[in-house]
Amino acid sequence: MKFLIEGEEEIGSPNLEKFLKKNQKLLACDAVLISDTSLYAPGVPTINYGLRGLAYLEIELTGPNRDLHSGSFGGAVANPINELARLISKLQDKNNKITIPGFYDDVLPLTKKEKENIKKLNFSDEAFAKELAVKDVQGEKNFGTLERLWARPTLDCNGIYGGFIEEGAKTVLPSKATAKISMRLVPNQNPKKVAKDFTEYVKTLVPKSVKIKVTEMHGGLPVVIPLEEKAVVAAAKAVSKAFGKETVFTREGGSIPIVVEFVKQLKAPAVLMGLGLDTDNIHSPNEHFSLKSFELGILSSAYFFEEFSK
Repeated sequence: MKFLIEGEEEIGSPNLEKFLKKNQKLLACDAVLISDTSLYAPGVPTINYGLRGLAYLEIELTGPNRDLHSGSFGGAVANPINELARLISKLQDKNNKITIPGFYDDVLPLTKKEKENIKKLNFSDEAFAKELAVKDVQGEKNFGTLERLWARPTLDCNGIYGGFIEEGAKTVLPSKATAKISMRLVPNQNPKKVAKDFTEYVKTLVPKSVKIKVTEMHGGLPVVIPLEEKAVVAAAKAVSKAFGKETVFTREGGSIPIVVEFVKQLKAPAVLMGLGLDTDNIHSPNEHFSLKSFELGILSSAYFFEEFSK
C-alpha cells in the first residue's frame, strides 16, 4: 500500500502531474484507490465510474483607460460591465444549449445500458430541488437531471466583478470588468480544444469599443472507467459488504483532473470509491463530512484490500 497525499487539487494539481512523470517506478501499483467522490444517497454503497472534465478561463474586458463618472461619460463610452453581461448572455441559448461553434461535436452520448442504469436509480427532481430550496430544476432541454449532471457538458459563470462593489452608491463607469468561466466536459471532449474554441468565439462577441483578454486558468480531461476492471469489481464487493446493501454505479458531475494522469502514467486502473454526500456543502460555508460515512469508509477500505488481494 502506498499513500499519496497532496493539497493542490483545487488549483489543478500543477505539481502532482510532474511528480507522477518523474516517479513512475516509486509509485508503481496494481490500482489507484481514490475517495473523492460521493455516495448516490446516504447509506447507499456507490462506485463512481465517470467524471466530467474541465476547462476554466478568465475574460477581462477593458474600456476607457480609467474609471469614469457615469454622468459625465455614460452613453458615450462603452461600459465593460454592460458588455461583459451581454457576452455572457450569448454563451447559451434559450434551451440552455452552449452556443460555441462545434462545442458538441465530440460529445459521447450515454449508452443504452447507462440510460437503463439511470432509470433504475429512481432520481427525484422534486427532492433535489427541495434540498436546494429552488422551485424547479433547469438545464439543457430534452435531458433528465442525472444525464445533465453526469454526461452533458456545461458552461457557468463562476464569478464576475468590476467597478464599484462596496456598500452604498458610486456612479462609476468602470475601466475593466472580469468574469471567471468554467465548462464541465464529458468523454471525448478535450479541454485544450474547448479553451481554444471558446477564446475564438468570445472575441467575436465584443464590440470594437472594448478590448478583450482571455486567460486559460486550468483544465482536465473527463474519464470513464470500465466497470469490468478487476479493481472496480473488488471495490463494488467491498462497499456492498461494508454497507450491507447492493452497490449502485454512478457518474459524477465534478472533475478530478489527476485521475486521467494516474491511469496514463502508472498504467493502472483508477477506483473511485467515494463517501461524500450532496449535503456536505462542498465549496460552501460549513463544509463537513459525516462521521458515519467516515466509519463506513474505513470498513470499505479494509474489505477492498481483502477483495482485491484475492
